[in-house]
Amino acid sequence: QVQLVESGGGLVQAGGSLRLSCAPSGSIFRINLMGWYRQAPGKQRELVASITRGGSTNYADSVKGRFTISRDNARNAVHLQMNSLKPEDTAVYYCNVDGYSDGVNYYTAPVWGQGTLVTVSS
Repeated sequence: QVQLVESGGGLVQAGGSLRLSCAPSGSIFRINLMGWYRQAPGKQRELVASITRGGSTNYADSVKGRFTISRDNARNAVHLQMNSLKPEDTAVYYCNVDGYSDGVNYYTAPVWGQGTLVTVSS
């Protein structure tokens, strides 16, 4: 069973920066789509950013120009650089993998990390 290990959350003042990282534990050969979602209290989980294996990216309008998603295919890792953070960015951030191979089989069920809390104070 593949698990995603996230790191980098914490408390930061408005205008500050944080970098989230996520990498899988377990046997993964190749990952298709990787992304970050977030869920604020009382709200639904929403897509923040995603990136394909080829490097094509997609961002929520609310983070465009402030957040940058990147990935390291050799390590199957994904990162989210968050700049100019705002209090409304406060949420639990979840790493997501959508489609991966262990070298034998291809799995389509999405895999989620345990979540890392980002708190932005005003």
